[in-house]
This record gives sequence, structure tokens and C-alpha cells, in this order.
Amino acid sequence: GTRSSSRRGDPTFTYVRRSPLVQDSKRFLSPWSKWSECSAKCGQTGVQKRTRSCLAERFWGVHCNEATEEGRLCIGHVCSACNITCPMGHVNADCDTCMCEDATLHGKVSLEDGSPAADARVYLQAKKLKLLTMADNRGMFRIPGVCPDGKNTLKIKKAKYAAATVTVPESNRRNLAIQVQLHRSGKPYVFRSPEDKARRVGQSVSLCCDARGSPAPDRYLWYHNGSLLDPSLYKYKNNLILKNLKREQSGEYFCKASSAGGSAKSQVAKLAVIGRQEAACDSQPQSHLIRLPHDCFQKATNSFYYDVGKCPAKTCVGKLDKGLRCKDNISYCCGVSKMETRDISCDGYTLPTKVIVECGCKICTETKIMVRGRATAADNGEPLRFGHIYMGNKRVSMTGYKGTFSIHVPADMERLVLTFVDRLQKFVNTTKVLPFKENGGAVFHEIKLLRKKAPVTLESTETNVISLGEMEEDDPIAELEIPPNAFYRKNGEVYSGKVKASVTFLDPRNISTAPVTQSDLNFVDEEGDVFPLRTYGMFSVDFTDEQGTESLNAEKVKVHLDAAQVKMPEHVQEMKLWSLNPETGLWEEEGDFNLEKSTRRKREERTFLVGNMEIKERRLFNLDVPESRRCYVKVRAYRSERFLPSEQIQGVVISIINMEPEPGFSSNPRAWGRFDSVVTGPNGACVPAFCDEQNPEAYGAYILASMGGEELEAVPSAPKLNPAAIGVPQPYLNKLNYRRTDHEDSNIKKTAFSINMAKPSPNSPEENNGPIYAYENLSECEEAPYSAAHFRFYRIEGDRYDYNTVPFSEDDLMSWTDDYLAWWPKPMEFRACYIKVKINGPQEVNVRSRNMGGTHPRTIGKLYGIRDVRSIRDPQQRDVSAACLEFKCSGMLFDQDRVDRTLVKVIPQGNCRRVSVNSMLHEYLVNHLPMATNNDTSEYTMLAPLDPLGHNYGIYTVTDQDPRIAKEIALGRCFDGTSDGTSRIMKSDVGVGLTFTCSERSATEQSIFQSQRNLGQQDSGQQSILVLPGQSPVYPRPPASRRNNQVRIPMTGQRPT
Repeated sequence: GTRSSSRRGDPTFTYVRRSPLVQDSKRFLSPWSKWSECSAKCGQTGVQKRTRSCLAERFWGVHCNEATEEGRLCIGHVCSACNITCPMGHVNADCDTCMCEDATLHGKVSLEDGSPAADARVYLQAKKLKLLTMADNRGMFRIPGVCPDGKNTLKIKKAKYAAATVTVPESNRRNLAIQVQLHRSGKPYVFRSPEDKARRVGQSVSLCCDARGSPAPDRYLWYHNGSLLDPSLYKYKNNLILKNLKREQSGEYFCKASSAGGSAKSQVAKLAVIGRQEAACDSQPQSHLIRLPHDCFQKATNSFYYDVGKCPAKTCVGKLDKGLRCKDNISYCCGVSKMETRDISCDGYTLPTKVIVECGCKICTETKIMVRGRATAADNGEPLRFGHIYMGNKRVSMTGYKGTFSIHVPADMERLVLTFVDRLQKFVNTTKVLPFKENGGAVFHEIKLLRKKAPVTLESTETNVISLGEMEEDDPIAELEIPPNAFYRKNGEVYSGKVKASVTFLDPRNISTAPVTQSDLNFVDEEGDVFPLRTYGMFSVDFTDEQGTESLNAEKVKVHLDAAQVKMPEHVQEMKLWSLNPETGLWEEEGDFNLEKSTRRKREERTFLVGNMEIKERRLFNLDVPESRRCYVKVRAYRSERFLPSEQIQGVVISIINMEPEPGFSSNPRAWGRFDSVVTGPNGACVPAFCDEQNPEAYGAYILASMGGEELEAVPSAPKLNPAAIGVPQPYLNKLNYRRTDHEDSNIKKTAFSINMAKPSPNSPEENNGPIYAYENLSECEEAPYSAAHFRFYRIEGDRYDYNTVPFSEDDLMSWTDDYLAWWPKPMEFRACYIKVKINGPQEVNVRSRNMGGTHPRTIGKLYGIRDVRSIRDPQQRDVSAACLEFKCSGMLFDQDRVDRTLVKVIPQGNCRRVSVNSMLHEYLVNHLPMATNNDTSEYTMLAPLDPLGHNYGIYTVTDQDPRIAKEIALGRCFDGTSDGTSRIMKSDVGVGLTFTCSERSATEQSIFQSQRNLGQQDSGQQSILVLPGQSPVYPRPPASRRNNQVRIPMTGQRPT
């Protein structure tokens, strides 16, 4: 039953939960809890409760026979007088703010583009938010009675916009006016991620993360190896401090920034924690082969290659100062700590080379990161002349007359988002996310722009329908329906009159439009993870008044998407409308689609998906579905068809076009769905792509590679597949259906290949070693050894050869070594020097420059390097050719202490005689002593000029932050014979520095580039080179017909236009 007792005169109610078994159960009950708060308001009657628990039930699973909950009546707290004091006016009835009857507040709420924020709600921020009024269609509101005391705060809210807070200013005036601008609500955007760091046990580290957004992020969470770190234990905000580090704290860290708009995750940082006495780097260098000159074939290894070693440039533990900083004051990397000089026997001479014998921890090489490129029309290549380039809202650069541009990437930049704006409005404003080389140097990007569609004239008072996507023998993908009187000016007034409408649609049914894709088709989900989108088309809208002077907005616009165009049925339910955030380059959701129930204009038999949209400050939209079936494709780029690990090229842009095959026509893709680009690093590139495990043909992909605007060649697939050359073993290669673009037509370019995106089966061992990796195995893909399966691209070798005594890769600036004999003395500034050599004679001739120390006491008489190049025939003159020959510039060496005049010897191959030296060059050298002796007329020797002479001297000098770019620009000028022009055709009569006359070779005599290819070939015809354990054998290049030299420059990076 119920037992009642009274305490302080209040009746008490007891609730009994009966159970057998326990006698004398009071011993098994916990003490009563405190009484709860009274549930009544002040002065009214309510109930209080208290509880206790049955210990026997917890320990032995049996119930107690006593009450476990009690209640009693109570009266609410004593009603106190309102304790608010008002400096002006009086307290309102709710006792939460002050009122001034004679004061009136007038306000205006606008959006980012200045248009009115109609229907915005205005709240008073008191103990609870109190709705005061709503803005009208002009964004105006009026609130009587608000005191201008500097203490009243208003909160203004509107759907899809971040809430704005404004304090009513202090004033003696009784009529006040305020203006508020609302910013689009969005997820946070992480602009600074934590950095990789290395520490010893017992040391401390600080990892930092910064995000911005509207609303601003107000919470940060940190994760270690995917597990949340307890905020109450680690006491972090946007910086995580770890003291007295232990080994088990090594691993991956990232932060998640959150706001009312959503979440975003940072990039992952790796923290390495090593023992107190442990070596900071592996002292043993890795193997790294360099190619020797044509006359240095090594019989001992039966190859042209020599192992000079390499130290991987990874973060290591160096000297630390005591402060805990987000970015270490000095960054340390594993690098060269000891080198030895070895002498290599060559044909008639000895070649010195520096070999790495020990690696150690040293200060990282400082480099500059650059992005260069060319912005041109997708349809006819017309350049974007003098276009503005924006990073967020800030203009950072302009394109040149030929559409070229150059951007310096800040050191802490993670995601480079650039918007190209055509001031003449011929092209659609284009936002691109451009990958770059994080370890320094330049990457060249071709930016393709979509031409704006010619405007059509609409009547604003009528219903207007605009088709999206017009293909021959196919229906539009979608239509825009704009109702009558839907257009309005920026100030909120309805616009009546004629409207000029330009709506440009990017149709995924046309594969040639894929490179025009805006941004990188990614969005951030609720958890802050980046997910890819599969596009069904994107469109840019531009509405102006009849004169084309004022931009117009539009509301209640409907998008009718033809469901028949969505070939993958599961995508119909997931289709959404997205708009591009030009600051972050990420797509943000605008709205959903619903199946249309009514019939429309003679199309009763068809189903449409309908979405609603407003066209305001954002003008670029996308019809997309999120796609979770994702993989990575491993691709590597090489200097030649030898496919040696040491000849991999960094800075190559690998692009992928995701295709969706038409059912029954797997080789004839219906449409593309996504375009992505990634830049190769020291271990190749992992390119994201859609894939499917059940059906290998559900998704296909085209993959292509370019470097400096020059397309690289893919490995052939015909007449038959060669798995060893392609880099992927059978039977997986057949399943992937590898096809180079010229597989069925040899006249087509050889610069891309297609594959089926067949996700690797977990039960098949041969499919779990590349080249396709499941999305969750990105780290496996990035760290895959060279022996793992991968796809390959290679450069067609030009007739040139570079040898440096101190090994250095122009693709990897971190491989620079501070040595007196380094060809490039500074890793942040590269100065390229060329001399133009004219050859009179019927044959093309190889020309060599031998570069030695000339005047510096540390290098005098020692070799810096060798350059070989073949002369190129002049298209206008039959018996004349010319060569642009690189030599080492004179100047400071790495210690920046004193200059060296490089001793340069120019030696043409064969029976040649020097006939003239540029008179201005000769005069310069006479006036700038010492002067090199020139007794041998078959060559020419000079102490290279210190000054950057120009074409009048036959010398071409260019300085840049990237060595390849410096060389390409100098080569272009040398070919052209000018100091500011560029050419791909050799002009042998202008800007010449030296002239030789060479007699004809005998029929049996080979050029040294031919001999280089033929030397070392065995009787079987197979080229013999050094093959290390775990490497694939290398196949010789098939004999090629003589290429037309008129339009070829043997270059590596950006080609002059």
C-alpha cells in the first residue's frame, strides 16, 4: 500500500515497487537523495521528489520490498521584486528589459549583395529570445519602445543565413536607425591544419588548427588515430598541447571545428615520437640511380647508370627552443650529412661524381611554391586577356596578354582556390581548386573557360522557360521555369520590363567539357568529412536589366530535371541542387528535388524532378548526387620508357575524367560525372575516382597527364598488352580493361588511357597490391612501394642530357644539397643560362658544354656538370642548324661569400671548326678579365659573364623560383633569338653567340644520342641496364622514325607559346 508521513506539515506520497525474496531489506537500500527543486512558479503549489536505489538489485539481481521514490507538496520560491534598474525608461512587465515609450528604433536588414533580407525575424536577447517583429519586403523594420541605452541587444535571424547580433547604441535621440548585413550560413572552413612534427620521449608539442565561417566556429575537438581526445582531460581549444610525450602518442592527429552551421575536419598531421637516444634519421641512404653521359658506359654493371644514393626528406627531431608554437621556429628534415667524390671511368676521361654515404637530421631546405598556367577558352583556345584572379574576395593577380598567370602560394596554404573573372564578360567566372607541390617548385595548369551563352530577352511579367543542355538527337537535361514577376532589383523592388538572361550550361554528355568543371566537386557532410559529388550538369546564370547595366535577382525559380537522363536509378532519390562557395571552392546544398506530380506541356509520359531555388548572390549551380563508392588510382610519371624509380617526375598534373558507361555499351561512355586533378609527388599520385565492387563496368575513367602544358604519353595497349610495361599484372589488368586512346585508331593521340573502375575484391590477393585502392586505404596507396602495381606515363625523351656532379632532381627542390659544386647555388632562386650555337653543315650535331670552377678557390678546376644537346635544323635553310646550350651561370656559390666565373667549354661533336664569336660577347669578355685561352679551333672556352646579358650577345639568362620554368623561358627566348619573345621554331640567324662549320659524318658514324641508345644492347636486341631487386625489368624503346625538328623543343616543363 501507500504509506504517508508529514514533514514540515507537508503530506508525503510514497511509491512502492514490490518484489519478493528480500527480508529486512532496509539494509540493502541506499540513502535518500536530496529533495528536487519545487516544480511550481513563485507563490504557487508544486511537487518535490527524492529517490533511493536498491543495492540488492544491483549486486544480486533481487528486488527490495521498500519504496524507492517519494514526493511531497511544496510552494514555489518567494516572489521577489524585479531587480532590474533602468538608466532610462522603466522595466517592462516581464522584468527582462527596459522600455522607453517615446523612443523608436528603425532598422534595415540586407544580404551580402545588398539586396533586402525580406521576412528576417528580429528578436530581443533577454533571458529568453523574444520575437519583436519581422522585416518587410524591403528589409525594413520598426520597433517602438526600445531604449537607446547601449545595453539592449537584438538578434536577427533568416533561414540559410547566420544569425546577426547587434547592440542598440547609446544615444539621446529618440529616433534611431541601424543597418545589419546577414551573411550566408555555412559550415566552418579549416584554413590552417596542424603540421607534421617530430619529438623525443619527454618533450612537448603544440598542434594548432584554425577555422572560419559564418557563424564562426565555437567548438574544437581533437582526435588521435581516429579516437576523440577527452576535452576535460586535455583542456584544449583550437590548439592541443601534449607535454612529457610518450612513444604511444605517435600517430595521426586532426581537429574538428564546429558551429551552428555544421562541422569541418582539418587535414591529418603526423607526430613521430622517438626515444631519447634514438637516431633522428636512418643514416643509410636509399638507392638512387643517375644516368651517366653517353660515353660513360659501365662494363662492371653493364649499364649507363650509377647509384649515388638519396636521403628521403622527412620531418625529423632537431634542436628545439623552449616555446610551444604552432609552427616550429626551425623545421628539420632528413638530408645529406656526408658525401664522397668517386671517379667514374669514361671514354677518354674521368668523370667525378658526389655520392651520398650518410644521411642525418638538418635544417630543411627552404623553397618557394608557385602555380603557373594559362587560361583559355574551351571552344577555340582564345586567351583570357588581362583577366582578374581572386583568392577569396582579394584580387591577387591578373592574366597576361596570352592568358598566362603566375601565383605565389603562401607557405601555410592547404587548398588553393582561385576565381578567374573576365572583365569583358565573354567567359563565365570560373573557380578552380589547383593542386600544387607542397615541397616547393612550380606546377603548370591549363585553365579552360566556358564561353558565356549569348543573352536572350525575357518578359518579366510572363512565365519563362530556359532549357539546360541541348544535344543533337537528345532532350535537355533540365529546364528552368521562372514565374511572372519573379525578378527584382538589388534594393528589393520588383522589376518589370525586359530581362537579358544568359544561362550557360555545362553538359556532362559532352566529354570535351570535362576540364571546364568548376571547383573540384566536393562537399562537406554533417560530420565534417569531405565527400565527392557526381554531376548531372552545372549552370551559370546571369540576369540583367534591358540595358545590361544592373544585375537582377530572381525568386521562386523552379528546376525541372528530366528523370530519364539519370541512368543510375539509385541517384534519382539522392539528387540535390547545390551552389558553389567561391571562397572555399566547396559546393553547398541549396535544396532537394521532388517527383513532379502534374503533367507539363505535351510531356505527359515523362517524369520530372522539381527543385526550388532563389538566384541571389550566388550564380553557379549544380545538379548533383553524393557518391559513396570511391577508390584511388595509383599513377606514376617517368622521364623515359625505362620506368626507373629514380627517373620518376614530380609536379606532373594527373587528371581523371569519371565516366558512366551506357548500359550495353561499356566502351561507349554516355556521360562524364566528375573531373579531378592531382600532382605527382616523390611517390607518384593517388587520384580519386568512383568505383564499384559488384559491377566492374559501372564506372569507367579516362586518365591523362601533363607537365608544363605538354601532354605525357601513356603505355600502349596494342597490338597486345604488356603487363610489365603497363605496370599492372594479369589477370587484374584484363578486368580493368586497360586501353590507350589509340587502341583502335593509331592516328589518335597517345596521351591518355581508359580503365574500368573495378574496386579490388578483398578475397583476391592479386587485386590488393594496387593500382586501385579502396577509399579507406589512402595511406596504403600513398606509401605503396615502387614494386606495387601502378599505371604509368612517360615523357618522349628529347635530344638533350644533363649531368650534375652533385646530384639534384629539378622536380624535387628538397633534394638540393649545400655543396660548393652544386649546379644551382640557391634553392629558392634558380638562374638558367644558355648560349646559342649555330652550325653550318648538312647534319645535326651534338654540342656539349663542360662547366668547371673558374675563379673561386674552392672550385677552381673542378667539374660542376655537363650538358649535351642536339642542334635543330632551321626550317628555312637546308644546311644550317642551331643549338640552345645550357651552361652554369657565373655568380655566388651556396655560401654567398664570393663569386665564381664558371669556366665553360663548348665542344661540338665531330669534325667542326669555330668560324666566329659574337662581337659584343667577345668585347664583353675582353673588358671583364681574366680571359680564357682559345687555341683549339674545334671548341670555344670562356669565363662565363657575371652580368645577365641578352640576345645581342647570344646569351639568354632567366631567373625563377623553379629551375624547370627558368630553363623553359630561357629556351623559348633562345629559339626566338630575342630577350623577351618565345618560339618553338629554331631561328638560327638571330641572337647567335657562336658559329661552327661542321663537315658531314660518314654513313657509319652515329650521333651520340643514337649511340647512347644502341650502346649496351646485347645480341638478343634487349637493352641491358642495372635492375635492382624488386624492380621491374625495363624494355627498350622501339626505333622511331626521325621526328620533324621544326616544331619540337626538347624541354621538360612549361613550353613557350
